[in-house]
Amino acid sequence: MSTAPRTVSTTRKPKEEVADVSSEAGGTEYLETLLGYNASRAAHTLVSHFIRGVGSFDLRTVDFSVLSVIGHWPGVTSRQLCQQLNVLPPNMVVLLRDLDKRGLIERQPHPTDRRAVGLLLSTSGKALMKKAEKAASAADLLGSTRLSSAERKNLVRLLQKIYISAA
Repeated sequence: MSTAPRTVSTTRKPKEEVADVSSEAGGTEYLETLLGYNASRAAHTLVSHFIRGVGSFDLRTVDFSVLSVIGHWPGVTSRQLCQQLNVLPPNMVVLLRDLDKRGLIERQPHPTDRRAVGLLLSTSGKALMKKAEKAASAADLLGSTRLSSAERKNLVRLLQKIYISAA
């Protein structure tokens, strides 16, 4: 065991200054430069409005999306739905089964491919989607009230440039 005296440094590191908590930015300056952060915050706001708008129709976002594509593309196949909406085939099978049980869709033989089945909205599915799409559009407007019509269109175009791949 050493009996040498231990030296202790008397110089201290300067304390980090505490930020003024009354500032408007609140430490988010860096975060606000990130697309992901801003997209997430905007998405939270928009999705909250969207869910309130279509939730009263007992529809989740994916249900609404599937029904909307079927309504605007009568005869679409489940494979085409998977590609359009980026949904895995096993998940699409479950979605379509549930929508079928609710009486919202109908199946018909595909005109050119015997193996495929075309999907259509049933009469009740059409009536539901007419109301749900109106509610979704109203929710979009409510969630983006600070944007002009031109800004809204531009934002949609820019967002699509991120997620739609150039094939």
